Amino acid sequence: MEPTNSIECEHVETTELEKTTLRRVCDDISLDIFLVAVVELAERFTYRSITAPMRWCYLAPIFGAIVADSYLGRFKTIFLGAGLSVCGVLVLFVTSLPPSLDHGKGLPGLMVALILIGLGCGGIKSNVGPLIAEQYSMRTERVKTLHSGEKVIIDPNVTVQTVYARYYWIINIGALSIIPASWLELKVDFWAAFMMPLCLWLLAIVALVAGRKKYVVQQPHGSAVTKAVWVLWISLKNNGNMDAARPFAMEANGAVVSWDDTFVDELKRALVACRVFLLYPIFWLCNGQANNNLVSQASSLKTYGMPHDMMGLFNPVTILTAVPLFERIINPALQRFHIPFKPISRMTTGFVAKAFAIAIAAGIQQLIYRSPPSHVSILLQIPVYSLIGLSEFFASLSGMEYAYTKAPRSMRSIVSSLFLLTCTIGSTMGITLSPVSVDPKVLVEYASLSVTMFATAVLFYFCFRKYNRMEESMNMIGETSKEESSESSAEDIRDLSRLEKQ
Repeated sequence: MEPTNSIECEHVETTELEKTTLRRVCDDISLDIFLVAVVELAERFTYRSITAPMRWCYLAPIFGAIVADSYLGRFKTIFLGAGLSVCGVLVLFVTSLPPSLDHGKGLPGLMVALILIGLGCGGIKSNVGPLIAEQYSMRTERVKTLHSGEKVIIDPNVTVQTVYARYYWIINIGALSIIPASWLELKVDFWAAFMMPLCLWLLAIVALVAGRKKYVVQQPHGSAVTKAVWVLWISLKNNGNMDAARPFAMEANGAVVSWDDTFVDELKRALVACRVFLLYPIFWLCNGQANNNLVSQASSLKTYGMPHDMMGLFNPVTILTAVPLFERIINPALQRFHIPFKPISRMTTGFVAKAFAIAIAAGIQQLIYRSPPSHVSILLQIPVYSLIGLSEFFASLSGMEYAYTKAPRSMRSIVSSLFLLTCTIGSTMGITLSPVSVDPKVLVEYASLSVTMFATAVLFYFCFRKYNRMEESMNMIGETSKEESSESSAEDIRDLSRLEKQ
């Protein structure tokens, strides 16, 4: 999946032989498009630094998405979110200083800060990824020749996958804040740990101002959400038949509508993504329980003087290693041998990795029960956190990419926020497991979650593997010109409708 370096274009049209024999690579990607990712890097840094409930940050993106898609646009919404986050972290820092704590300002300051940071994250999380990906506008395959003489296909789908992977790599740098934050909390005080994200947020604001003219910004479509609601309502009234909402069908009934066939087709595709996301709450349930219980488990391990949550750094370290490893070595190797590794397969791999991570955690817990106190090394948690990081690399990253590629152009932030909502649902479900997250019940919890996650992976793959076959054609809906798409789009939509009924 390596960039193509400076090569000359052979031709745009690809033959069937070329499609089946040539390797697919990503297009050249400008580093400038990732400048706005500093904002979400700061958000990740803050999330990891604050030892308080922050899961509602995955609910707030719905509001940020509606504001972006309907009113302000993505860039302005991100800027607004960054401003709110700066205010929130500033409040947190000031009220955590010793004089503020002496006057009882700590808890009120924390509550105000969480509200502001949550609202700020709502404007950021559902918009940064789509804004970055939108900077790559090419949507047709073309053949190029590398300097080595090898002919390759420049694949827009591979390019978007690479863009999201690099974006995910950048934001996980922020997750490394667990290292300095844990030590500052332990050796200095909480105010010192909160000062770090405050400085990073100020840097993010500067980056936004500096890069404000570098981005191609899609104008908000104020009526997109309203149109989507009307199309879905008409579909429900016609037993789920979305074709009943097409303009020609509505005109036959004497109604004139403001949407076209492409919008209906894009909405069909978005519903495919929403269906795929239905099982993600189980993934986030297992993810949250595993991470929380591993910190508790560390209290029974030999820690060598390290904070209990320090092993969590191997989660982002694994992701930071996996992104270039897959981009430079593994994915190109798969391409050379024509082994497809499409989104549904990647998501399934992430689910399986999560199941194995929790299974290893169960093994460590059993070892704790059979050994003297603080005899088992905390280093045994490294493979657990590494597999959790790998599971997020496959499942979370692919989910974000899927939300972007399957959403209508005017609703990309909204569909992205629906994917993030699955995290909130999973975390809320996790609250019900609190009574069993104690010794000795936690061992049974680990085992049960591992089996549940593996069964979910199997169910997920067999329910949705059919969408792997439609990946390219679904992504082309609404991307080609009307003259080019009239015949191919009709065939693709028939196939999509057939799959929807299976």
